[in-house]
Amino acid sequence: MPPPDVGLDILQLLWDGEGSDVSFEVASETFRAHRYILAARSPVFMTELYGPMKETTETCVRIHDMEARVFKLLLHFVYTDWLPEMDEGVIVVMSQHLLVAADRYGLERLKLNCEHNLCCRINASTVATTLALAEQHGCQGHKKACVQFLKSSSNLKAAMATDGFEHLTTSCPNVLEELLAMVAP
Repeated sequence: MPPPDVGLDILQLLWDGEGSDVSFEVASETFRAHRYILAARSPVFMTELYGPMKETTETCVRIHDMEARVFKLLLHFVYTDWLPEMDEGVIVVMSQHLLVAADRYGLERLKLNCEHNLCCRINASTVATTLALAEQHGCQGHKKACVQFLKSSSNLKAAMATDGFEHLTTSCPNVLEELLAMVAP
């Protein structure tokens, strides 16, 4: 038996634009999509595209605060329920951006996928930034993994030397208090 390929068939609809009835302008790129598929997968798209919002009558929706490459990956996930392979060098950054997008559109499975990618790649240079994201977007498992990493005094010291740690202290001071309480003797 060959593996299922329904996701690939539906993804082809997205890339071909066949039967699309809405488009999204993200940065300088336009993406054509299908309202029913988006609405079936995301409660936010359901409300935006079929609720009393202005997007229900628009054929082109503008998204201002997202990179085109992030939106493209988000659409890929919406249509297939999986993410394409990414180079190891971009997985952390893209997972950070996708986590924010997944939270914005109520895509819990994508959010968990991003959390997993980030938890598997915690290091001193990424832990503070991803801890701030975990706190801001309600990712308790990811937050716990970051805190566990920072319990090591050498990891904490290395993380404190990063720009991300400065961002953490200003954007999530309550997390800093939690950290201090955990590492204090």
